[in-house]
Parts: sequence; C-alpha cells; structure tokens
Amino acid sequence: MDIISPWFNLGYIIPHRYTDMDAYQFYRVAPEGMMLVTTGLNLQGHSLEAVERELPAFWDAVDLFAKRKVDRIALSGVPVASMLGRKRMRELLAEAQSRSGLPCDTDLEAHVATLKHFGARRIALATRWGEPTNTALTKYLAESEIEVVGIAARGTSFGIARSADPAADHLLALELGRKALSEFPQAQALLMPGGLWHAMHAVPILEAEFGKPVLLNILSTTRTALVQAGERIVKRPDPRWGKVLQAV
Repeated sequence: MDIISPWFNLGYIIPHRYTDMDAYQFYRVAPEGMMLVTTGLNLQGHSLEAVERELPAFWDAVDLFAKRKVDRIALSGVPVASMLGRKRMRELLAEAQSRSGLPCDTDLEAHVATLKHFGARRIALATRWGEPTNTALTKYLAESEIEVVGIAARGTSFGIARSADPAADHLLALELGRKALSEFPQAQALLMPGGLWHAMHAVPILEAEFGKPVLLNILSTTRTALVQAGERIVKRPDPRWGKVLQAV
C-alpha cells in the first residue's frame, strides 16, 4: 500500500537551531508515514543556567506546535531534562500538555518508559559527555528508580560534539558501547544518549554481541510515539534497528 500522506506528526523541540542528524536518523528508523516537525532552541552549554535561558523559547515552541496541530510534542536533549531534574521536568511537561492539549514528552522520559518496558532497572551508560552531565543524568535516572551501574564516557566539548564526523561517531559508539557492556555485565540495558550522536548503526551490532537492548534518543522517542499511535499505525518500523522498535 502506498502511503501518500503522513499519518503521525511528531513535534520535536531540538536544543539547537538547525536540524540535521536528528532528522536523518529519524527518517531512517521511523516507519514510512511518520513525519518529524522540528523547531529549535539555542542551547549554549550543559548547565542549568543555559537551560533556564532557553525556557521562553521552549514555551514558544509548545505554542507553535499547538497551532500546527501535531500529534505529540517531544523535547529533545537529555542534558536539558537532566539539568532541570525529574520533578521540575515533569511539572513543565504537565504544564505544556495543559497549555497545548497535546501529549508532551522528552527523550529522557521516553528512555525511562522504554527501560521500564524491558524491566531494566540496572543499566550502563555510554556517553560523549563529561562528569557533570553524566552525574546529572545518573541522578535523574535514580529518581526514576533506574540505577546506573557503570559509565563509559569520552568527554567532548559542547561545540565539538555538535560538529562530530558521523563515521567517527559510529566507531566511538561501538567502542564505548562495548566497553560499557563488557565492564558492567550486570547491566540489563545500555543507554547511549545524545541526539546528534550518529550511533544508530552501532545498535544492531551491539545488541547482536551482548543480547541486551541498546537505547538511543531517536529510538526511544519514536517508540513512545508509536505506542501512542496504537491502532492508527499504518506501517511498523523495520526490526533491523533493534529491540527498542521491535517492542512496539
């Protein structure tokens, strides 16, 4: 059956002003007929102060998507939610949902929902971030009753991470993913956050080697959107992209 128009519109608020890797990966892993509608913030670092400065733009984006009548709003950027903390982030999401009349989510809450779907309460992290961001993320997950048992990280500066080479990113994802799952075998899943991290091709490789779910932002967020779509789903995602999208 030919799909001639989108059957699901995901409004995605990305932390930066341009859209490239977010959209590229989405359109590789999402099933045909899902459309990504993006608008951006201008986040200038991983800190609470940087996130606070972008909250007016966040509300502008929520209002924009309410007028655009997307099916769901998701805030990208795991560091954004991590710096705000889970209590405040969930309060903002509740307010955004009331204001827009639309389901509102974040990549990080989508990760939490996906991990709980798998029954994964102990996980490993592989990130391109430094200690402060990893610590904030670990705390957020602990507040969600998910324990980080170990981290494999290569701290990269904010500017460099946004302009990384995709081929190098893929190799880094394999390196850090293997390190995390090898050194922390008690982990029930691997979380590799970072919307600009070109890691999607590493997912099926790591899952084949270790037999555990590997979560990326775009995988968890697409999965929660598909769960919402339910019987409206016209076409299912390609299972080759791993366990997360197989669990719809």
